[in-house]
Amino acid sequence: MKPERQTTASAPVEVDGIAVSPDHYIDGARVASTETFEVFRPIDQQVLGRVAEGLDEHAEAAVTAAQRAFADWGAMKAAERKPYLDRFAAEIGQRADAFCRLESNDAGVLLSRMRHGVVPRAMLNISWFAEHALGLQDRAIDTEQAHHRVRHDPAGIAVIITPWNAPLMLSTWKLGPALAAGDTCILKPPEWAPLTCSLLADAADAAGLPPGVLNVVQGTGARTGAKLVADPRISRVSFTGSVPTARRIAQAAGANLVPCSLELGGKSPFLVLDDAELDNAAATAALMYRNAGQVCLAGTRLLVHQRVVEPFIAALRDHVDRLVVGDPRHEATEVGPIIHPRQVERVQGFVDRAVAGGARLMWGGSRHAYGAQYFQPTLVAGVRQSDEIVQNEVFGPVLTLQTFATDDEAVALANGTDYGLGGVCYGEMAHATAVADRVRTGFIWINSFGIRDLAAPFGGIKRSGIGREGGDWSFEFFCDVKDIVVPKKPFRASFSHR
Repeated sequence: MKPERQTTASAPVEVDGIAVSPDHYIDGARVASTETFEVFRPIDQQVLGRVAEGLDEHAEAAVTAAQRAFADWGAMKAAERKPYLDRFAAEIGQRADAFCRLESNDAGVLLSRMRHGVVPRAMLNISWFAEHALGLQDRAIDTEQAHHRVRHDPAGIAVIITPWNAPLMLSTWKLGPALAAGDTCILKPPEWAPLTCSLLADAADAAGLPPGVLNVVQGTGARTGAKLVADPRISRVSFTGSVPTARRIAQAAGANLVPCSLELGGKSPFLVLDDAELDNAAATAALMYRNAGQVCLAGTRLLVHQRVVEPFIAALRDHVDRLVVGDPRHEATEVGPIIHPRQVERVQGFVDRAVAGGARLMWGGSRHAYGAQYFQPTLVAGVRQSDEIVQNEVFGPVLTLQTFATDDEAVALANGTDYGLGGVCYGEMAHATAVADRVRTGFIWINSFGIRDLAAPFGGIKRSGIGREGGDWSFEFFCDVKDIVVPKKPFRASFSHR
């Protein structure tokens, strides 16, 4: 059964004066569904509206549209695709205020972070990769025997599945290189925060992307996502989210030998060495509470040298006491709400079990007085390396504190989890660099935090994921690499055994 194609738009969802389509975007048109699901505002858990649920026929239609569009989009040269993507980036900019206010309502992301960081980065995610793709022309490798011409050909259809903590940024971070490479895309937004991706479809449509090049199918991972990743016609799956979901995606895609890029969060260490500049380190550590701690790359495990732990904690407490908890739509707010009641309960459970097991609260530990979806910035001390709160991602405004006496002990603690996404190391530069070199992780910031360059690789090791995103690494994933070999001398076939 083919899904109903809309000749007139469904009644939009109205959010803070912004009208957003509740329907899927498939083959250049809005498509309704006979089933819908509610979207809540995490600030106060008010219902924002109902959006279309992706059924089997919607997944089927999206893959079919993407497959048909790939014939032309993939055949274009990078320079021919670039004007479309530049217009796409510009259309995001034209809707900057709407994107900011919508995601602040829908996902609880700080309005200030959206305005000054996320939207400019979303535009750059599209335009930068469109420009960088121009360098993916034929690359020459000259050997004694042959001339090699290495091409990066479009892989085909890419299914992109993004999480609720950063829908706009992570969607464009994946769409940029995929579209620039010549792939056609199906974006499955997070069910807890799908509205930004619907607005993103409007930007793509206004930019004139051909029908089927970008499709947006809303729904749950268990239903919509599972149908998409199991389709044998797709060529790539790019996912950011939890380890259990990644396992299911990898199993489904693996049945068809479809490559997956998996970014799965972390339990990153924040090392404070005995020669660190303590107030600066403490100010940076306080940033780990931003976005209510719902940041995969946050350094949530504070590992502090025992000689400086007391002054460091005093400095950190001073910064934490000045954090503004409140409505993320207010520019001054620094710590907003947790996305969903289930996530609040999960965070509370981690803290309660840690305290019951002998840990002690330095501060925080429960819901914040501002509202039911808010959790106090929390620091848990007296934890053991084997404790679940040390080993597993909490994804809330909760940090743990451990101390060490030597660099060897610090490195052992840092490496002592199954995750390996990021890290932070504060100390005298040469000292911090030497320690950072020994930490097993995908990346680590020295005396800094949050520096992300599009040309650099991003990704983790161990349970933090598979693959790298950024720069050439993104294109290595979203492309098929082909070597065209021309011999330097006339080739004559022969069998060595004759």
